[in-house]
Amino acid sequence: MSTDAIVLLKQDHKDVQKLFREFEQADDARTRGRVVGQIIEALTVHTYLENECMYPQVRELLPDLEDDVLESYEEHHVVDLLCAELADMDPADERYPAKATVLIENVRHHVEEEEQDWFPKVREGLGRKQLQEIGERMIELRDKAPRTPEEAARASSH
Repeated sequence: MSTDAIVLLKQDHKDVQKLFREFEQADDARTRGRVVGQIIEALTVHTYLENECMYPQVRELLPDLEDDVLESYEEHHVVDLLCAELADMDPADERYPAKATVLIENVRHHVEEEEQDWFPKVREGLGRKQLQEIGERMIELRDKAPRTPEEAARASSH
């Protein structure tokens, strides 16, 4: 398995995109609720790793990307709010599918920006060795990462 931070983050993106497709194909509240629970956990872990490991390192090492990092923190904040609201909702609520769809649309936009624009700049600026070091740190943090919005709120430094 690669320890390259960008490779690891792209794998997270692929995993969550698969869950998004499962949600979009779900035809009952119980299934939607189960899949959204998995989405919330995956996004909570992923945003924690980016917020606590990747973004601070990039911000420190590549100051020209500071605006991108700050925008990403704000996009994560919106995702965190939507995840927290969904976690507190009944999947049978009429607004549940709409809220989950807004979450999915936000994350897809964020992923597209990261993969098309931000990751190439980071790869060019940091190089393989630094990205592997960041990735190794992310692997270490993954097991301890929060899995729910409540845990994330307690663990976050932002």
